[in-house]
Amino acid sequence: LATFFRNTYGRTGAFNAKPFEGSRSWAGARPELRAIGYDSNGVAAHMGLLRRFIKVGEVDLLVAELGLYGVRPDLEGLGISHSVRVMYPVLQQLRVPFGFGAVRHAMQKHVGRFGRHLPATVLSGIRVRSTRPVALLDLPPTRVEDALVVVLPIESAMSDWPTGTFIDRNGPEL
Repeated sequence: LATFFRNTYGRTGAFNAKPFEGSRSWAGARPELRAIGYDSNGVAAHMGLLRRFIKVGEVDLLVAELGLYGVRPDLEGLGISHSVRVMYPVLQQLRVPFGFGAVRHAMQKHVGRFGRHLPATVLSGIRVRSTRPVALLDLPPTRVEDALVVVLPIESAMSDWPTGTFIDRNGPEL
């Protein structure tokens, strides 16, 4: 998995591959569950999941955060939404109110396709605060990013998602 992530994330810059040096297969928070797709060439796709409380505006909310998305470069275009569809029954078994993910704006085209197969909503104009996975003396302990937020209603309706333009992850990103 570490090699898969180095190759997948390294294509967007050496800095993005750095967390996966050695045999480490996570960059921030360690996933609780993983969906890993294999084919005859090895790891084809990956998605991690971690249950946690986030704060949306002033409301604490239990979510299953989805992250560590990855599709092997030769399979891109086949749809990351397939990975989320595979994870959806697991989210239902966990009985969490919502699935949650935050992605770069460059992923807007990809996450926009979620609605075709899943009851996902993509929210923009949201700032997300995360704890840095490693404490560094020259940087603050948290960082705030403008992100696209993907919300999957699982046990609750989308109308139950709190309003707010700021989300505190209460920990490092997945």
